[in-house]
Amino acid sequence: MVKKNVYSAKDIEVLEGLAPVRKRPGMYIGGTDETAYHHLANEIIDNCMDEVVAGEASEITVVLNKSGSLTVMDNGRGIPIDKHPKKNKSALEVVMTTLHSGGKFKEDGVYTTSAGLHGVGLSVVNALSSKMKVEVFKKKKYTFRNILGANL
Repeated sequence: MVKKNVYSAKDIEVLEGLAPVRKRPGMYIGGTDETAYHHLANEIIDNCMDEVVAGEASEITVVLNKSGSLTVMDNGRGIPIDKHPKKNKSALEVVMTTLHSGGKFKEDGVYTTSAGLHGVGLSVVNALSSKMKVEVFKKKKYTFRNILGANL
């Protein structure tokens, strides 16, 4: 006699936070080959480009480090570091750790156009990088410094 598999609610898994990205990276960056992982670098550079297009930055620096990591900087406004009104953490932590969060969703927001994955990119880069460091500087100093530890 063939045993029938029972399929019930206990068989449904809910992935929270960045777990879905780590489990199925191809859904977010189009694959798992070298080209797909280069998409991670593009996401960060696109964020800098958005600042330039918005008239808030005039300089972007991209450095491929000897270690294989990437450093990306711009002189724009920087990711907000104040407490997010709906979360009990800074806006920076929200965009780094929460899918579908960012300043590009609001119709009357600070961006009129944007590149990238619109609220997915930075958190996906964080989820798929072996190391990521973000530094936010204000007062017309470099405001976004992102070091990706993945060998891109």
